[in-house]
Amino acid sequence: MTENPLEPYIESLRRQLEEQDPVVLVGVIVALAVVVITCVFLKYFLTSKTVRSAVLLVGLCDSGKTLLFIRLLSGKFKRTQTSITDSSAPYKAKNDRSCTWTLIDLPGHDSLRSQYLEKFKSAARAIVFVVDSAIFQKEVRDVAEFLYMLLTDPVVCRITPTLLVICNKQDVAMAKSAKLIQQQLEKELNTLRVTRSAALSAQDGSVGGSVYLGKKGKDFEFSQLPMKVEFLECSARGSKGTNLRRGASAVLPNNQRRGDETLLWLCATSTS
Repeated sequence: MTENPLEPYIESLRRQLEEQDPVVLVGVIVALAVVVITCVFLKYFLTSKTVRSAVLLVGLCDSGKTLLFIRLLSGKFKRTQTSITDSSAPYKAKNDRSCTWTLIDLPGHDSLRSQYLEKFKSAARAIVFVVDSAIFQKEVRDVAEFLYMLLTDPVVCRITPTLLVICNKQDVAMAKSAKLIQQQLEKELNTLRVTRSAALSAQDGSVGGSVYLGKKGKDFEFSQLPMKVEFLECSARGSKGTNLRRGASAVLPNNQRRGDETLLWLCATSTS
């Protein structure tokens, strides 16, 4: 029978280990284990970290998302149709060409919005929620329900993208102001929180997989959310797109910034 050529080396190693102090051996084993665990952790951490660069445009049908998407990219006015799929394009701000994001316009129809939000939410650096200010009073319940779904989503609450609520169509005479829209949404979301929590608790004794909206024991306010939230008045139909800056004094350092600078602010105040 042929002798294993490695056997003398194995035997020599075994004798040397037997002659060593057990305390030293334990120390060596622990040190090797620490090195291995550290390498595994670093590999997992470095490979799992993702850079979020998407700016999602969401909202109900006919709120003006697609026109806003076009105006931000080209500055031109084009007639649009109700979206049935997502549209995306790379976006570079004129005053900072080194920053590139992906603008994604998501369908607003109630049968599509949740599946497209599910598809893109984990990549969101910022979310632009577009509201039709002209008919907000009629749509307040639907707007609040969409926002509730968004703001109680576990992934959205974990990555905390900046949320900009754009109160669009300010060129229409009956349009509601950003302040009024914020106040009414806070009241509606507070009511939804009570009814949804009660319904889920009645079904299975829990509140499901969603995150609790705001702070328990207090009426809901947007300031209670883990992400930065701002309301902005604008008109996507405005001349040369300049109405994107309308009412921006509450959002930006001055009232002269345009659409590309609004996105710069969005991404600058979001975590990467």
